[in-house]
Amino acid sequence: MKKYILLSLMCLCYAYGFAQKPNADSLAYQLQRKKINTMLDERKQKFGQYSESSTKHTGIFGLQTKKDIRRSNDILMDIAKTDEGIFEQIKILLNYRTYQQEQVQTHSQETESSNLGFMNTINRLRQRIDLLNQEALKEKEHQGKMLRNYIIVFVLMLGSILYLSLKKRVVKV
Repeated sequence: MKKYILLSLMCLCYAYGFAQKPNADSLAYQLQRKKINTMLDERKQKFGQYSESSTKHTGIFGLQTKKDIRRSNDILMDIAKTDEGIFEQIKILLNYRTYQQEQVQTHSQETESSNLGFMNTINRLRQRIDLLNQEALKEKEHQGKMLRNYIIVFVLMLGSILYLSLKKRVVKV
C-alpha cells in the first residue's frame, strides 16, 4: 500500500512539473519571427522602389538627373538601415533560441536530478521495508520459541503436580 501511495505521489509531482510551464516562450519566439518577416517584406518593397527609381530617367535625352540618383541613393540607404535592423532582430531571435535551449537543458537536468532523488528515496525505503520485514520474522520466531518454552514449563509443572499428588496417594494406602 505504501508503495502505491509513493508511486502516485511521484507521478503527481512529475506531472506538475510539466503542467506548470505555459507556452509563453514559444509565443514570444513566434512574435519575434513575425517582426522579422514584416521587416523583410518592407525591405522587399523598398528594393522594388529602388528598382523603379533606378529605371527612371527624367533628364534630357532620357538620362538620369542628380535628383534621380539622389532618390535612388536615399532608397539604398533606407534599405541598408532596414538590413541592419533585420540583422539586429535576427541576432535577438538567435539569442532567444539559445536561451530557450539552455532553459530546456536546465529543466531536463533538474528533472533528472529530482528523478534520481526519488529513485534513491524509493531504494532507501525498500531497504528499510526489507529490514523491518526481517526484524518482524525474527520477532515471530522469538515469540514462537517463547510460547514453546511456556508450554514446556506448563506441561512440566502440571506433570510434577500430578506426580506429586499420585505419589502422596500411593503412600497413604
